[in-house]
Amino acid sequence: MKKIILLTALALVGFTANAQTAKSAVKKTAAKIEAAKVDGPGMVFENETIDYGTIQKGADGKREFVFVNNGNKPVTISNAQGSCGCTVPTKPDGAIAPGARGVIGVKYDTNRVGPFTKTVTITSDASETPKVLTIKGTIVDDKPATETKS
Repeated sequence: MKKIILLTALALVGFTANAQTAKSAVKKTAAKIEAAKVDGPGMVFENETIDYGTIQKGADGKREFVFVNNGNKPVTISNAQGSCGCTVPTKPDGAIAPGARGVIGVKYDTNRVGPFTKTVTITSDASETPKVLTIKGTIVDDKPATETKS
């Protein structure tokens, strides 16, 4: 019986410590996005540049730009435009309420080998528009070329 009580107490301490770590991680992320409040709609991005790093040809090219409406009115994104056909952004449907989080999705065609730097231009009713976001990285193809017999 004592062993069961001891194991239960240890488990509760472990779960409590883990919950505290998760809460502090959420607070750090929220604090990272916070900025001065604006009059009207606003957008503050967690990161304005996404670095894919070095990834393999054909890898998953989906990433997300996360933002918070730091204004006192809803923000509506009217357009999200990639700098070329290899960069396809998606925008949220409808307005993002004050204090709410929004996501701009972007998919890069990872079948193009080599370094890349592309932009996504966001048009909205926020005071700082258009907003230009950047993706960059390098696509490598480590597979050896297949030999053809003559």
